[in-house]
Amino acid sequence: MAHLIGKHRALNEPIVIKAACKKMFWHQLALNVPLERLFTYSHSEVLPLGTRVVVTFRNKRHVAVVWAHTDELDFDANKVLPILEVLQDTPPLSEEWRAMMVFCSRYYLYPIGATVFTALPQGLRNSEALSLPEPKRWYRFNDLGKHSAPEPASRHFKKQALWQALQTEQLSLAELKQIHPQAGKLLQEYEAQQWLDISAQPSHVGFHSDFVLNAEQQHAQAAIVAKLGAFQAFLLHGITGSGKTEVYFAAMAEVLARGQQVLMLLPEINLTPQLLARINSRFFGYEPAVLHSQAAVGARSHDFVRAMKGEAKLIIGTRLSVLTPMPNLGLIVVDEEHDGSFKQQNELRYHARDVALWRAKQAGCPIVLGSATPSLESWNNAVTGRFALLSLPERANAQAVLPKIHVIDVRQLPLEEGMCEPVKQALLKNWQQGGMSLVYLNRRGFAPVLACTACGHTFDCPNCSAKMVWHQNQRQLRCHHCDLREPVPVFCPECHNSDLTPLGQGTQRVEEALKALMPHANIVRVDRDTTSGKQDWQQLYEQVQADAVDVLIGTQMLAKGHDFAKLNLVVILNADGALYSSDFRAPEHLFAQLLQVSGRAGRAEQKGKVLLQTQLPDHPLFAALQQHDYIGFAEQELASRQLYEFPPFSHMLAVRVDAPQMLEAQQLLQQVLDDLQLPEDVSVFGPVPMLMARLNGRERAQVFVQSPSRQSLHKAGRLFQAALSAILPHQSAWRYALDMDVQDA
Repeated sequence: MAHLIGKHRALNEPIVIKAACKKMFWHQLALNVPLERLFTYSHSEVLPLGTRVVVTFRNKRHVAVVWAHTDELDFDANKVLPILEVLQDTPPLSEEWRAMMVFCSRYYLYPIGATVFTALPQGLRNSEALSLPEPKRWYRFNDLGKHSAPEPASRHFKKQALWQALQTEQLSLAELKQIHPQAGKLLQEYEAQQWLDISAQPSHVGFHSDFVLNAEQQHAQAAIVAKLGAFQAFLLHGITGSGKTEVYFAAMAEVLARGQQVLMLLPEINLTPQLLARINSRFFGYEPAVLHSQAAVGARSHDFVRAMKGEAKLIIGTRLSVLTPMPNLGLIVVDEEHDGSFKQQNELRYHARDVALWRAKQAGCPIVLGSATPSLESWNNAVTGRFALLSLPERANAQAVLPKIHVIDVRQLPLEEGMCEPVKQALLKNWQQGGMSLVYLNRRGFAPVLACTACGHTFDCPNCSAKMVWHQNQRQLRCHHCDLREPVPVFCPECHNSDLTPLGQGTQRVEEALKALMPHANIVRVDRDTTSGKQDWQQLYEQVQADAVDVLIGTQMLAKGHDFAKLNLVVILNADGALYSSDFRAPEHLFAQLLQVSGRAGRAEQKGKVLLQTQLPDHPLFAALQQHDYIGFAEQELASRQLYEFPPFSHMLAVRVDAPQMLEAQQLLQQVLDDLQLPEDVSVFGPVPMLMARLNGRERAQVFVQSPSRQSLHKAGRLFQAALSAILPHQSAWRYALDMDVQDA
């Protein structure tokens, strides 16, 4: 991505409007509609670009954003509708932010209006005035106040305490109300006398840490700080437990001390509470803006506006936070940059890591991509010199060592509920000795399949090309793709046999087996079914910190970013499942998952151990895993990718169509292909059914478009876009999507 990072000019500057004599000015607006165009409306004044307005579109009120001005119309001026309302509750969206929207729209082949409204929080998409809390203020007496404000009588001890506090300290209204409940009224009186020094931010801001960086961490932090004020992409490759976060914090502290903003991207929402606790203990005087999809509408809108105004200096969030306007951006950090969660899989299919790289270039600031298992794209950029490589080869805790990984060949071993006897005994022994274990199985539910013992019938989802998963606790069959839920049947619909049996294991089934093995142990299951509530993760962290958890059972949600000091045993079940997927990225994803989850063990003084069950013990991936050899794995995998001209040695676009029937979807794609004149250096594969061929009752087909040239690939993408846009309005039952830099099959 680094070689294509560059400035994209925003749409044209305001034009001198010839229609001024009519006292009406034409504005081109970005509307939240799936059309490749701007829409012209009139207003009696020239509105600043980036202003939010309210208009009528197809007889409904819509919020729109002023994107350009024009003095030329290609239709009757009398048909231009007026702007109904100008929203002034927030400042206009900046030129830099609009340039980012233009880049995202063009690069990801998505309509500009829909791109803009993907980035805006819900509160700014509505026409109702945004209810924002009063900005925080900090108060103390100025020199005049210190000498002129009379000291209250001693009998008014609360008022006197407030007076004394204002003499020496800078305090917020909330802090002053703790001293005197009528602090607000008293402050108004003091302000009327011009006795107060009122500030928009506290004077006592800073960074505190008792953590001492080791030599490698100091080198990494110094390299980042040396590039402040200029663009530079860093890949921070540190083994699990090497203290990457401490390097981030040290660099962030330097940026914040300069009064600039920091953006820190996380792959998962569940990492936010743990990180915020660490930030609040290190950075004092800052109130982080926290942006993710599960934040309350009001809170997210509030933090978005704080960041836009430059009031929030520290912005933390998931992928969508990269689309937040920040006028004084000084550093971007992307933690666990390899994680697939940074790629949006619907609508605007952007990759937050790549957009962050573009933003860093635009802002002229460094960006740090951190991971123990970098994406092969980022690793290739580092070894070819596009990124600066920083390495942390040792664990931050000098007493902690990487866990030893034992590969267990289960071909000749009987399995009970997916676990061999050595694994069960290791878990039992570790609990008896006071250790904490993690059992990793990337499959939730009780069993992936419910089958009839007589005829072999299994229960398919009627809407998707997937099996219904048995959730025993809820007595349901559940599709994990469309979320269809049905009660468990009493008998087989084919032969009416009542003997139905679960096949395979999910986290619920493993939980049940371990509770039978260790009935007095505190066993906690962590998957999407148990962590849907806002406080679930916080409660889990509190339990772990209180040494109240003996065994964690979980999916990939536990594989990244978590630091459980007591954890000393990791068990990996069903590690072979993804090895021979049709997706060429499958080995990369599997290696990252397994190395990341293995790295949860032994992060403190206790030595860690990993037990990995497999029926393919001689596979080279497991050999690299045992040595914690990411570099060796990456070199081997990159050589294979280069041989077959897969990314990062080429670039890929997926063109997808869904329709009521698979034949219709494939025929439409073939029809478009037959009519297109694609660049010579573009290869096309398909049309073929998608791996998940049916989803939510829709049949899905795709074409993969591949080229060594991004320019040629984008040209091909625009040709597909134009052809499909021309056809599909006449076929409302069909839909299409373009996925640039596709990450899945």
